[in-house]
Amino acid sequence: MNARLVFIFTDSSTTESYKPLSFTFRKSSYLPYTQMKARAVIGTTELMSVSEVKLFVNDKLVHYGLIDTLSVSKVNGDSIVNVTSRSFTSLLCQNQIEPGMKTGVSINDLMDSFYDFPHVTHENNSDTSSYIFVKNNSTMWDALVNLSYKLCGTYPYIRGTNCINITAVSSPTRFTFADSEITETGTELDLRNTASDFHMSDINGEFGSYELTDTSIAARSIVRHKFFELDKQFLSDPQSALVYRDKYRCRALRRRFIRYCGYRGEDLSDSVTFGSVVGRRIDSVEINGSDKGIFTKLSVYYDKFYL
Repeated sequence: MNARLVFIFTDSSTTESYKPLSFTFRKSSYLPYTQMKARAVIGTTELMSVSEVKLFVNDKLVHYGLIDTLSVSKVNGDSIVNVTSRSFTSLLCQNQIEPGMKTGVSINDLMDSFYDFPHVTHENNSDTSSYIFVKNNSTMWDALVNLSYKLCGTYPYIRGTNCINITAVSSPTRFTFADSEITETGTELDLRNTASDFHMSDINGEFGSYELTDTSIAARSIVRHKFFELDKQFLSDPQSALVYRDKYRCRALRRRFIRYCGYRGEDLSDSVTFGSVVGRRIDSVEINGSDKGIFTKLSVYYDKFYL
């Protein structure tokens, strides 16, 4: 298994493990960060001042993040570390900005003017043609999601380790898999977050003016009504607030996936071809490593953001 962990201490010193016993890594088009969990042999038990961790697979850096949990134990004379981590972009989910209307704001403004998040970068986009309304108790990620949708009709995603993107990669790497290379293929359907009907009040707090029924969800015998106040994010087109909520609740509704032995360096917004799937955007990458080797699962989504 060609994988290694690098632990970074608060004083910037490092220690490495070239012998992970197992690891899992995941990133998705709808996840604001990458996730990593690993168990490895380490040459020291003094890890309590570790602040950051990197995971390399086939010498490619796939994860760079904060420590969520870490433990060290002795097993048959070896020091074994267990670690879980989320990438630095998770900090956007844990920070808020002042509520209220913010006009003429771009992705660059949002990411560069409020907080300095370590190791987080973003797509260069200076479009200030829209506005956002920051609600009470909403996060930086919420603001980014809203601005991304209003500017481009998209949902932001993490490219590389900590780079926030709102548009598709202009020159994606293209991956093609023959049937003989695939160890598993399949389709998944996830209806848990869907809703059948949306109701939004008008400026006077009264309901009845803004309604939306998702007939494709209702046809599945799903009855879920959602009520919410007038969304000030969409004052110029109130009905689009219901359309957005329907899209959001249908995210990752259906997926096609493959699993193969190895890892070729795939990332979100790259392109994959397998079976009848031709040149589809990669929307999820999961890598699992153990004494059985490294296996990668790639998924493409079919939902209202990615038709």
